[in-house]
Amino acid sequence: MNTQEHRALAALLAPDIQELLKRSPESIAAETEEIHAADLADIVEALPRESVLALLQALPADRAADVLEYLSDDLRTEVLEEMSAPQAARLVAEMTPDDRADALEELEEETYEDILSEIPQPAREETERLLAYDPETAGGLMTTEFVSVPEDTTVEAALAGVRRIARAGRREAMHAIYATDEHGALKGVLSLRELLAAAEGAKIRDIAWEEVVSVPPTADRAEVVSLTSNYDLVALPVVDENQRILGVVTVDDVMDAMVEEHTEDVQKFGGMEALDEPYLQIGFSAMIRKRVVWLVALFVGQMLTTSAMQQFQSQLTQALMLTLFIPLIISSGGNSGSQATSLIIRAMALGEVTLADWWRIARRELPLGLALGAVLGVLGVLRIVLWQQLGLWDYGDHYLLVALTVGTTLIGVVAFGSLAGSMLPFLLSRAGLDPASASAPLVATLVDVTGLTIYFSVALFLLSGILL
Repeated sequence: MNTQEHRALAALLAPDIQELLKRSPESIAAETEEIHAADLADIVEALPRESVLALLQALPADRAADVLEYLSDDLRTEVLEEMSAPQAARLVAEMTPDDRADALEELEEETYEDILSEIPQPAREETERLLAYDPETAGGLMTTEFVSVPEDTTVEAALAGVRRIARAGRREAMHAIYATDEHGALKGVLSLRELLAAAEGAKIRDIAWEEVVSVPPTADRAEVVSLTSNYDLVALPVVDENQRILGVVTVDDVMDAMVEEHTEDVQKFGGMEALDEPYLQIGFSAMIRKRVVWLVALFVGQMLTTSAMQQFQSQLTQALMLTLFIPLIISSGGNSGSQATSLIIRAMALGEVTLADWWRIARRELPLGLALGAVLGVLGVLRIVLWQQLGLWDYGDHYLLVALTVGTTLIGVVAFGSLAGSMLPFLLSRAGLDPASASAPLVATLVDVTGLTIYFSVALFLLSGILL
């Protein structure tokens, strides 16, 4: 069942839940206990706003906290702000540490402080530590609920300890067990399955994998995503400068980070700033601010296209047939540039390409651009010749020279577009900017101006007897 089907089913169940909430609120917990928290959150989203708080209050605190974690950011914020500080603290204290920090971070400062003051001290201190990290770093993504044991512990003692931890309360990262030395430094990792299958009497140091992939809390979320994907991890430990474990980033948080990263990149490719909120939830003025800067920049860039055409106004007047091919030429250059930009940005994001590889990329893209341009150039020449021979259009007595001009220009423009599109991400990275800002509109604008200059320069050279 896909997301739309889930939401449609939730919309059908919402009236029944609302009626039950009015008639017998004390039975809500029992009637919904078999519904997954994510599905119950979909039902909550479909309820009238005045019923949401009542439903959450009718559930046990731990169950309501589970549902709260799956609600949209806006609805969760709205619900927590409607509650009294003690009521809200009762729920967020039951959330996993990373989700609790995320929920509180969305609130107004005064509300956030009131709720935080009501949370039990250990959870409050833990939350404050997590909130100190940038939300787009490993520290901001990690949870402090993980399992670690001293490396000299026996298998039997470790199993007993894991059972105690599991029975005492939820641990978000129970699938990996980390071995530490006497100073708490990370020394190894093993899965719960490996612990269960280990020989009796063995020490943890004997069965743990010593090569542990880890990151500092300041690591960017893109690095977290890359390492988790490359090493097929279900949890990535976050360590301090002394290799002590601060927390772990679990695979579900990595998936969320991947969605956010991809969403930002796609939005930047479109020639705008990345949105910080879902499309339907962002304010009108905020949407204007996100889009207008790039639109103005691109508009100014397109003015250069007009200037380029003005430089060749007299030649255009003498050979109006040249204007027929302007859209064909500038779109071909822009398309080739957009292709190259997309390929390089993705390769950089996956770690396949670094700044030091720029020369290798240039040497690869230039002949590729020439080859691709040659293909388009041949098609352009054939189109002009065939149309002339079939009487579909009259390009004049010099149609072969016009065809040669268009074909030659396409080779140059596509080659330049490929080279410029592949190099722009490197230039932006070198300047400390996000390579994703080398969006298709930016590359297209750059190639438009250059493409026209190449076109009319080639025309002046090959059609000099006609234009002069």
